[in-house]
Order: sequence, then structure tokens, then C-alpha cells
Amino acid sequence: MGDHMAGKYLPRLIDKTIDFYLETFGAILLEGPKWCGKTTTASIHSKSILKMQDPDQSKNFMKIADANPSILLEGETPRLIDEWQMAPVLWDAVRSEVDKREIPGQYILTGSVTPPKDSVMHTGTGRIARLAMRTMSLFETGDSNGLVSLKSLFEGKLQISAQSKLTIKDLTFLVCRGGWPQAVGKSERSSLLIANQYVKSIYNNDLLKQAGITKDPKRMQAVLRSYARNIETLASNKVILEDIKSRDVGISEATLYSYFNILERLFIIEETSAWAPRVRSKTALRTSNKKGFVDPSIAAAILGLTPDMLLKDFETFGFLFESMCIRDLRIYAEQLDGEVFHYHDQYGLESDAIIRLNNGNYALIEVKLGNKSEERGAKNLKKLESLLTNNGHPETAFKMILTGGEYAYKREDGVLVVPLGCLGI
Repeated sequence: MGDHMAGKYLPRLIDKTIDFYLETFGAILLEGPKWCGKTTTASIHSKSILKMQDPDQSKNFMKIADANPSILLEGETPRLIDEWQMAPVLWDAVRSEVDKREIPGQYILTGSVTPPKDSVMHTGTGRIARLAMRTMSLFETGDSNGLVSLKSLFEGKLQISAQSKLTIKDLTFLVCRGGWPQAVGKSERSSLLIANQYVKSIYNNDLLKQAGITKDPKRMQAVLRSYARNIETLASNKVILEDIKSRDVGISEATLYSYFNILERLFIIEETSAWAPRVRSKTALRTSNKKGFVDPSIAAAILGLTPDMLLKDFETFGFLFESMCIRDLRIYAEQLDGEVFHYHDQYGLESDAIIRLNNGNYALIEVKLGNKSEERGAKNLKKLESLLTNNGHPETAFKMILTGGEYAYKREDGVLVVPLGCLGI
């Protein structure tokens, strides 16, 4: 899998966006899960670095931040301030420095936790631009050949033909390995350890401590397990609450919300919002979010699943495969100024993923691990498209079945079949 040597920087799709943002804004904030490569990527784009978590210097930095934060901002630009939320005063300091200098590309801030809503963040609007960074897509890790370009599809180039080199066995491995930069190019055994370590660091409060929070490890484990069991479903919090209680862990709904809130602030869970186009009556739409993690390997690690176990449990594998597809679609869509939603109505019409671009173009996508359910998927997509066009929506840019299969092609009915191992930007 992937032919990268450990230790060399693997270019990321977000690199271009960072360059563009640095030409445009005085400062940028790169946010995303711990270990997704923010510091490494930000370092590539910066000329000086302040690491707030440097074990030898951290205490000293905190004192300076209290007394005279602008001292910490001195240095060649762009200057990287890594894990800025350790000293929230830095936010205002950066903002006023940017105002004073009136030059773009002064600072890159990185953070693995969003400060509580009511704190400093609202004051930086227009001066500090925010960018979401994720774990790596299969195209970035070299596991997808990227022969089917999402950009080209949106430009109407729908005559596709390509072959994925990924087998089902490869896909089970990629789900469990995840898109953690440290896992790429290592031996199978080593690379599978990373996600497990990540989950351990959630359980034992390591990740939480940096946000100044501690949670009961037993409860955290119970919450994450129930959540993982419902990944890529519309399960309500009530269902999750019942599941936790059935395992003898006492928890109230308010407490559950507080755990979800923390997991979102740490970029561990990321749900897919429902798309609500104008169709029929409003009540017909299911508006709940689809449960999801920022990377499928987190769910696999929480549930203690190995690639071999997934080969024997195709149902669970299907949900985790969908989670991997959503991760990659988000990464690619963001390159095109797009977002990923899901659609579900009470008549049973659904679409696992809808990519909607800023210019209003959109595509409907069904995720199918195997080829058997392809017919049903295609039928569903066409039905949904005609519902939309009958209600005054433009036609889709394309309809796609995203698969774990081998061949990419256009069906006679115009629906595209694309293996995840062929998709790229």
C-alpha cells in the first residue's frame, strides 16, 4: 500500500489553499484533529515557529503570554503559532498585529480544539481566516490513483474509464489504518497502531487536558462505543442514550450532549448535515445529522475491529467504508468550494452524499461497497433527481455510485460507477 517513505513530507491538497489564503488574509487559522498533520503542513508554509506545547518552553511562553503577548509574535513571517489556544490572549494579539501591519500572510495559527463558543473567536472576523484540515484522503496517501477527477465531473466531462488497484482486502486495511500521516508508508502492524493510540489518548484524557477539560474515562468509552455502533446512521441521541444505559453506565441526556460537544470541539466526531431542498412539504424531510467520525479508523479502533474482522462482517464494513467515502468526498469537495450533505425523506428516498458547490451545482452520490446493489442505487438516484427537477431544481451535475469495486465507467442510463480507489481531485 502507498509507496511513500516515512519521514518525507507528503503534499496535501490543502497546501494550495493555504498559499492562496496567505496571499489574501493577514492571518489564517488551521483547525483539525490532533495528529492530522497541521503542524507539519503549517511549518512548510512558515518562516518562524512558536510551539506553545514545547515541553521545555511551555511554562515560560505562558508567562510571557500573560505579561506581554506581542513578544511571542516577533519573528520572520509567516510566523506559525502552534496550538495557539493554550494562551487564548494570542488571538487578540495576532488580530491587532495584523491590523497594524496591514500586510497579508503574517501568521498561521493551528489548533486541535475549538475554544468554547463564547470566548475570543468572534473578534477575528475578516482578519483571521479559518481553514479546516482533516486526515488524509486516499488520493493524498497514494492509495487512490485519482484517475476520475471530481473537478472534471463537475465540468461535465462524464466519459470515464479507469481501474482501481484496491481489492476489498486493501479497503478493510485502509479503513482501519485511516488517513493519519504517521501511519502512511509504515508496515501494516505499525500503521494499525496509530488509530488505537489515538483512541487511547481520548479515553485517558490526554487530548482533553489540552482543552482544559477532564471527563470520566468509563463514560467517555461508553459514549464513543455507542456512537461508533451507529456510525453513518440517523440514530437519535435517545437511541444512543438507551444503548449506553443497557451497558450499565449511568448517563443523562445533558451529560451526553456535553460529551458530544467536547468531541466536536476536538474534531473527533463530524456529522453530515441534512440537505433540505424545496420539495413537497417540509415535513417530508428527515433533518437529523448523520453520525460520523472525522476518520473511519477512529470507529474501527473504538469497536476493536481489525481488517480480518471486517472481511467477515460485511454490514459493519459497509458503514465504515461509507465513512471513509464521506471523509474523502469532504476533502475533495472543499477544494472546489463545496460541502457534503445527506438527503433522506419519509418516502424512503435517500442519497448518502450530496456535494453542493458554492455556485449551486450539485451531485447525488450513493455509496455501495459491492456491485450487487448497484441497480437499486442507480434507480434511487434517478428517482431523487426527478423529484428535484419536478420541484424546480436544476439537473444534477452528475449522479454517482461510489463503490469498493474495480472499474469506473458510465452506465447506459448516465449514472457513473466510480471505485473510491479511482476518485481524486
